[in-house]
Amino acid sequence: MIRPENPAETLVFYALIATWPFYLLGALYIVGPVLGWTLGGLAVLSLYLGPAIRADLRATGPVPFMVWAWILGMAVMLIALWVGHMTWAMGVKTTIKSSIGWAKGWALMALFPLAGAVLPVRRAVLVRAMCIVGAVTLALAPIMLTAPFIGLPQHIFTSPLKVVGGPGPEYFSVFLYTIDPGSGAPRWQFFAPWSPFAALLGVIMVLFALEETDKRWMWAGLLAGVLMILTSKSRMGLVGLVFCTSLPRLAPYVLRGFAWSVLAGLTTLAGLFAGMLQQVLFNTITAFQTARADSTRVRATLQRIAFERWQQDAIWFGHGRVQPGAHLVEYMPIGSHHTWYGLLFIKGLVGFFAFAIPFALQFLTTLISAIGSAKGALPFGIVLTLFLLSFGENLEIQTYLLWPGLLMLGLHSRETAQPRKTI
Repeated sequence: MIRPENPAETLVFYALIATWPFYLLGALYIVGPVLGWTLGGLAVLSLYLGPAIRADLRATGPVPFMVWAWILGMAVMLIALWVGHMTWAMGVKTTIKSSIGWAKGWALMALFPLAGAVLPVRRAVLVRAMCIVGAVTLALAPIMLTAPFIGLPQHIFTSPLKVVGGPGPEYFSVFLYTIDPGSGAPRWQFFAPWSPFAALLGVIMVLFALEETDKRWMWAGLLAGVLMILTSKSRMGLVGLVFCTSLPRLAPYVLRGFAWSVLAGLTTLAGLFAGMLQQVLFNTITAFQTARADSTRVRATLQRIAFERWQQDAIWFGHGRVQPGAHLVEYMPIGSHHTWYGLLFIKGLVGFFAFAIPFALQFLTTLISAIGSAKGALPFGIVLTLFLLSFGENLEIQTYLLWPGLLMLGLHSRETAQPRKTI
């Protein structure tokens, strides 16, 4: 039986398995940042006190280079925010509010990896907790899936906790299901604020489940993850299920000679049938885009407007915050629904590279690890999922649910920095 063995593991384990109770209270958006700053504070305290702290909370080693890259990048992100606000004269009140938003979002991109790298949290504990969340998801699935057909309401309630502030009431609301305005069909979002994000959370759950050694818990996580992907009816989720789970497990074959022979053969065949393959690819992309044509149009327009206004108005430090969108984009805020265009629009080139550089380093380190070791498959899969998610969401707003993956990235940094130490 896998059980927490120290205060850090206990905090992580029970915070994760309580995902559904927290969701039903509308408290998930609060729990994520509180947990991140608590674990980050414990990590700093452990490093500062050294051997003076209790034995089961001592730092597992120095802060790895990869974690320092995240810390530096997110610090630069805060500076870009302040400069952007000063440039556009947004005032002290707005700057303080946006800084709190940074603390609840971008800061967690560094705090959770720091905690995973420093605190004595085992990989197996995190994996088991995620599979328990999957088991609870399966237990609740029958009532959620039948709700639209037996007359139950979509929206249960919005928690009074929304007074703490956040991106919107949907982050504090409890839904059984939603109705797609385009098709009129029900979609499910589980404990996420909307369905497409739930699909990517399902991909992360599948990645964790594939690491589980107990078959019963593994199947609970796998089935729950696939259920979240399919019932969310998200195109991005289906892409993630295929590529984010398969590529990390194919990575080790890069070093094998026969893999290059197979690749050479496939390249030759591709050359012979290039015209046909090009047409198939074109038809696939077209079908993918027309599956939700309105959504594709709105997102493309948001991206174009964000890019053009970044070029025209604020190259280096951006506009400081999202801005209201017009009817053309269904009143969606300019700078939303895309991490990369959002960074350019809100924080300019400085903010863009403050995230892009540590993310690229994380991608490379996990890729190299996945090629050389089976332990690299889960971290690399998480990075691939984050990369995919970045093209449809603003990552910083979703860190409150992505924290298990971020914690695993820190744990992986510790493992690669201390390969001989068994955690």
